[in-house]
Amino acid sequence: MAAKKLDRFDVVIVGGGVVGLAVAYQLAKSPAFVGKSIVILEREKGFGMQTSSRNSEVIHAGIYYDVQSLKAELCLLGRELLYDYCRRFEIPHSRIGKLIVAQAGQDTALEALEEKARVNGVTNLRMIDRALLTRIEPAVAASAALFSPSTGIIDSHSFMRSLLDNAERHGVIFSHSTSVESVMPEERGFLLSTIVDDGRARQPYALRTNTLINCAGLDAQRLATMVIEGYTSAADAQNLSEIFGVPEQVLSKGSYFDYTGANPFSHLIYPLPDHGNDALGIHATIDLSGALRFGPDAEWCENIDYSVDPSKAALFAKSVQQYFPALDPAKLKPGYSGIRTKLQTASGAPSDFIIRNEKASGLPGLVNLFGIESPGLTSSLAIAERVETLLAETT
Repeated sequence: MAAKKLDRFDVVIVGGGVVGLAVAYQLAKSPAFVGKSIVILEREKGFGMQTSSRNSEVIHAGIYYDVQSLKAELCLLGRELLYDYCRRFEIPHSRIGKLIVAQAGQDTALEALEEKARVNGVTNLRMIDRALLTRIEPAVAASAALFSPSTGIIDSHSFMRSLLDNAERHGVIFSHSTSVESVMPEERGFLLSTIVDDGRARQPYALRTNTLINCAGLDAQRLATMVIEGYTSAADAQNLSEIFGVPEQVLSKGSYFDYTGANPFSHLIYPLPDHGNDALGIHATIDLSGALRFGPDAEWCENIDYSVDPSKAALFAKSVQQYFPALDPAKLKPGYSGIRTKLQTASGAPSDFIIRNEKASGLPGLVNLFGIESPGLTSSLAIAERVETLLAETT
């Protein structure tokens, strides 16, 4: 009996979060991919159910990131692409602006942040003194603030829904409830073994692809390791492992608390960054309905657990009361949490995005994306353009 011929796709994208959806949309509308078959494999029952739906839904300006980093470059570019996309496709959003506030003795740090932003290309920040800050945000207690007019908020679910709808209109297939079990590099592309769960049974499904794009987020390292382990020759696998460079991942959990009291703010309110935990600090975020929440904190973790510890309310209150002294701790209620994927660096310094075509490793059809944390939402459309460019360099 002849072996069953497997389905072959031109492009397989693993991961249906905001970045995977943006990549699918970008490629599907690109003249270079007209007529190409593109499929997104997503383990969850729907799109964006992990990191992409568990964040502050903030459109970042590009202030915080190291000079000449991909985060700085792609945040700045992605911000404008995202605002333009929101206007064209009527995605709920608001360029609400934010205030980064400094307490007594922190003015020098605030000025240094302004200079970093300027070097990164964010040139519209404005320093605000205590008197003006009191008029703008009477509930805020701080000695000074840095105003960012380019910062906004977005309905991330509507954005991701739109990306998927637009991608599907261009012929992209979205395969949810599909987990990748193994990847085997072949002479021309990759053989993937998956399990598809239709709610009644789990069925194996194997497919081939010319191009594999790893947008798996928290599972990106695991998927990349599958590629290495997929070599039938141990010597080949060892050789690839040495030149491939799968970066070590560490996880940081961030929890949010909803505030049931009145929202006194008209802007997002951020403290200065918490460099010790590679985080932006517990900030005040307003959603598009006007509801107020605080978070995230930063807690190193080993396992993915999205529960929010109610006992953290006291620590949140203490932190937030530094800039919002009228906060009533009794009105803090556990909200939700998210897990950030961070890359381990030898110095402990903040890590950058890694977006890499593995041509140098002998796998030109593979693009790996590692460490796509904040500002991943803001940068998503720019990341997608970068992936398209990398693929064009190998065709």
